[in-house]
Amino acid sequence: MTGKSKLRLKSEIDDRSGFCFGVIRAIEKAEELLDQGKVVYCVGQIVHNEEEVNRLKKKGLITINQEDLHRYKDKNVLFRAHGEPPESYSKAREHDNRIVDASCPIVLKLQKDIKKAYDNGENIFIFGKNNHPEVVGLNGQTGNQAAVFQSLEELKEKDIPDKLTLFSQTTMSLDEFYKIVDYLKSQGKEVKVRDSICRQVSNRRQELEKFCQSHDKIVFVAGKNSSNGKMLYNICKQQNPNAHFVSSANEVDSNWFSEEETVGICGATSTPQWLLEQVKETIDAL
Repeated sequence: MTGKSKLRLKSEIDDRSGFCFGVIRAIEKAEELLDQGKVVYCVGQIVHNEEEVNRLKKKGLITINQEDLHRYKDKNVLFRAHGEPPESYSKAREHDNRIVDASCPIVLKLQKDIKKAYDNGENIFIFGKNNHPEVVGLNGQTGNQAAVFQSLEELKEKDIPDKLTLFSQTTMSLDEFYKIVDYLKSQGKEVKVRDSICRQVSNRRQELEKFCQSHDKIVFVAGKNSSNGKMLYNICKQQNPNAHFVSSANEVDSNWFSEEETVGICGATSTPQWLLEQVKETIDAL
């Protein structure tokens, strides 16, 4: 849009929004090879953000499915921050592919802890989203023998042993995790609690609540398939009913705003900084 801004909105980007360090690390590893003119095959979307995936696609990043990994030979194969199950490593190595392991260090440690507990004969329960790529990698450490559940209600439907070890997907709610712990203990279960939730994600809640309360309107930016994005947007909406979800700058609607309002712009851990800035530019031009 050209000309002077008519609404005179005062916008601000939440400085705690944007990529977590695990995603930054994965993208840096990919770009390092792409900038050398190499083709990189990423198993699954490198980040749950369509705009960033398209940006990297233009630089030569090719997204492939885990199921099709056996089709590729002598390629640069990147494992994203979510981590991969053991069979992904086996499939890649069988065909002389060069593995670029960009698994988040927190996720890698969690995978090792789960494998150790499973090898020790413990009953593994994982609080996480079924079929989420991180959970697929975690459950892969147990030969897919762990009990996976994404809510207390779903847990109650499972056959719960008297003794179990409880882990969590790194991006789940800390409050919900400890409600589950309390429930298990109230049922007389002996539960070994392995709190594996990433604090960079869990600490966002309180910070985001304050940010949303301090603005007239909120524009939350995230990919439509971002699990973390959906969770954080719900927090925004609870704190500020005038919160709107967008995946790109062209989804911003001038009808959302009135003159001289303050607008807070925030996003998921999978939202790139350049996209937040693009949304800010669009809002400032209204």
